[in-house]
Amino acid sequence: MYAMIIVRYRRPLSEVEAATEAHRAYLRTLAERGTLVASGPLDPRFGGLWLVRVQDENPLADLDALMAGDPFHQQGLANYELLPWKVLQGKEGLDRI
Repeated sequence: MYAMIIVRYRRPLSEVEAATEAHRAYLRTLAERGTLVASGPLDPRFGGLWLVRVQDENPLADLDALMAGDPFHQQGLANYELLPWKVLQGKEGLDRI
């Protein structure tokens, strides 16, 4: 199963930018593990969006684990919303990523 995680900044952008390199390094580790499919900032820049692979049985447990390692979460810079997503169209291409 997939999920979209909407990341919304809680602090001024200057504080977020100070932690952005560590945040991106964390996302690279998720991508290397095959958990993160895609991510990037929203425009206008009030947060970001992650597309991730999660457990079918308990996707909210995955959100807790993903947040725990993110420097944005550790520093109180962002809130996270998990939207479990059942892909019906285009899944074949998504599974190859």
